Amino acid sequence: MSIDYQNIFTRVQVRGPIHYGPLPKQADAFDRDIENSTFAYWMGKIGDAQIGPIYLGTLGVASLICGFIAIEIIGLNMLASVNWSPTAFLRQFFWLALEPPAPEYGLSIFPPLEKGGWWLMAGFFLTSSILLMWARIYTRSRALGYGTHTAWAFAAAIWLYLVLGFIRPILMGSWSEAVPFGIFPHLDWTGAFSLRYGNLFYNPFHALSIVFLYGSTLLFAMHAATILAVGRYGGEREVEQIVDRGTASERAALFWRWTMGFNASMESIHRWAWWFAVLCPLTGGIGILITGTLVDNWFDWATVHGYAVQ
Repeated sequence: MSIDYQNIFTRVQVRGPIHYGPLPKQADAFDRDIENSTFAYWMGKIGDAQIGPIYLGTLGVASLICGFIAIEIIGLNMLASVNWSPTAFLRQFFWLALEPPAPEYGLSIFPPLEKGGWWLMAGFFLTSSILLMWARIYTRSRALGYGTHTAWAFAAAIWLYLVLGFIRPILMGSWSEAVPFGIFPHLDWTGAFSLRYGNLFYNPFHALSIVFLYGSTLLFAMHAATILAVGRYGGEREVEQIVDRGTASERAALFWRWTMGFNASMESIHRWAWWFAVLCPLTGGIGILITGTLVDNWFDWATVHGYAVQ
């Protein structure tokens, strides 16, 4: 293999003059950030070595501030739960949690801080941070003159997040139905949720979500492998290959026709992967939303509808 063959497996780093990309329509607002670019050797090991330019803008700064406040609230509450011991905090970090209000507080927006008030406050700032970041992604896409597919893909994940922590608890009439902040505690919540409602595996929307989860990983892996395989023929220049098919896309098409009789194009594979990835949280959110609101026991539901063996 020639050292000139440039992809993730070679020692060649993509290094050239700093590339600023297309300037947004509001170029003046971008000028002050145009110089904050540099090169990073270790980033160059796995991709383009250039870091920046980075444009935060008002929405980006507001998102970071809200996110920082949320993480501080969660982190300090976790630290307080181990008597402010840094050693215990690090040792028990994966098991620590900030719990939502108890059932007796219902949908109160002013429960005692130590009884769920901190959870509500952290949720408010975390949600604000996420929504501000969505707005930033959307407005940056429009400013650069390209499609808003990234923003809507992010919105699919936000849908699942809001279902778990906001929409479903409101429909159920209690913040206690929401997910706690924490790593293992949120996994424990998922297990308890499934047991409480008769095994979530019998929820057809959960099944669809898993199909799209595994399907999207399969599609992305197949596509990534194909592009790397034809990288020596210029396969990484996918945009050019879409409008002017070269030997890379022709070889990729031939391979998949040989393998399974059909191939996606250099453009349609991204639509396939986008839809599979987006439908994973969309269907998952629907499955969570109707659990406890429309269906109380998924095994009973599945038995009645012939989805489970009696």
